[in-house]
Amino acid sequence: MRLIPSLALSVLLCAAAGAASADTLLVERAQAKAHVALPQRGLTTAQVQARFGAPAQRLEPRGGQKPQWPTIHRWVYPEFTVYFERDRVIDAVLNQADPSEVGPKPAIR
Repeated sequence: MRLIPSLALSVLLCAAAGAASADTLLVERAQAKAHVALPQRGLTTAQVQARFGAPAQRLEPRGGQKPQWPTIHRWVYPEFTVYFERDRVIDAVLNQADPSEVGPKPAIR
């Protein structure tokens, strides 16, 4: 009977250790984001292009199948990806630093 509580405690400790390492990664990415100039929410596509230049890649739009699902456009720059609804920035996120980095999944192409 004592084996079951010990096993449960071991599983909980292992799960907590995994969560702690993921938290550290998120903190590191948040700190890195503070040092990179990203397009601010609400800027137009023209303003983003004027400030950051032409994107390295413009991905296929996603969404728009229903009126309540807006079409989202994505521009990829070397350090970040910008997401637009119509012609306005709704978010900008850092890209993975290298393929071995654990973090957000790459954009769906």
